[in-house]
Amino acid sequence: MITASPMSRLSPPARAWRELWREAITDAGELLGAVGLAGRPDLLPPDDAGFPLRVPRGFVARMRPGDPNDPLLLQVLPRRAEHDTAEGFTVDAVGDMAAKAGQGLLHKYDGRALLIASGSCAVNCRYCFRRHFPYGEEIAAAAQWRDALAHVRADSSIREIILSGGDPLALATHKLAELTRGLAALPHVIRLRIHTRLPVVLPERVDAEFTDWLGALPLQKVVVLHANHANEFDDTVDAACGRLRDAGATLLNQSVLLRGVNDNADALASLSERSFAAGVLPYYLHQLDKVAGATHFEVDDAHALRLIDSLRRRLPGYLVPKLVRELPGDPAKRPIADFAR
Repeated sequence: MITASPMSRLSPPARAWRELWREAITDAGELLGAVGLAGRPDLLPPDDAGFPLRVPRGFVARMRPGDPNDPLLLQVLPRRAEHDTAEGFTVDAVGDMAAKAGQGLLHKYDGRALLIASGSCAVNCRYCFRRHFPYGEEIAAAAQWRDALAHVRADSSIREIILSGGDPLALATHKLAELTRGLAALPHVIRLRIHTRLPVVLPERVDAEFTDWLGALPLQKVVVLHANHANEFDDTVDAACGRLRDAGATLLNQSVLLRGVNDNADALASLSERSFAAGVLPYYLHQLDKVAGATHFEVDDAHALRLIDSLRRRLPGYLVPKLVRELPGDPAKRPIADFAR
């Protein structure tokens, strides 16, 4: 009798993240079929509302089959409501273009500069405040980051560089290394902050090449993840978070308060507990940025404040995120409580 060798019982090797990226679902009908809702074309708008669908298959696998109100599905599925308009909802919800200080560089806040490192994301979230951003014209990686680095070099008050996008981890690791070689020559820059959704929606991105680069950086490292619901975490995300921590990164989570997704105390408490179990500290709970196409996600401030009060009663203080809103021209994120005074 032939028995399997120990090697044959091992898990198959991890697939490259680029391959998984290319296999993402980009058709709404296919997405509905993948979650057992093939008979519900009524859920879809007649077009993509000017914002293409993209979602990795691993993230789709965490959705509840047959549930049109699954909180992960609602974040990525185009809906008819995206054609609704409302006062105050614009294409540049947070004043990005007014803060432009160079090619792909935004300088809104003292001591920090933000680089639009990439225009690509592994997942297109329907509430994204940059869903209308002109990425084709505003990428900091153009010309080997020269314009962005020149601005940072000339302003010694900038102590932290924030990589955003799109998603900065859409870039190949060697491109990220190219940028940080330039930053290493600037003694006033002490900290690198990376805002990314990839470790959550495509955890395979946190591979050995990436963690080798991150671990070798001579800078303080903060990785701000973006998860809105506890169901976004699974064993693969936990493992990716562990690899990030092992590379010396402090992990924070920021989320957006979204109607129908996480606008109840149970969902928010579970998110805080689950993210902390993965080694990620709750950081911000954002009120929705008023971007055109996302009116149906809005939650009013009074309800948001009640939710935070409930979290304070249920959770230790370090698991209660700060409830904030970003407004164009403000010198910092503004606590929602300020609007109630």
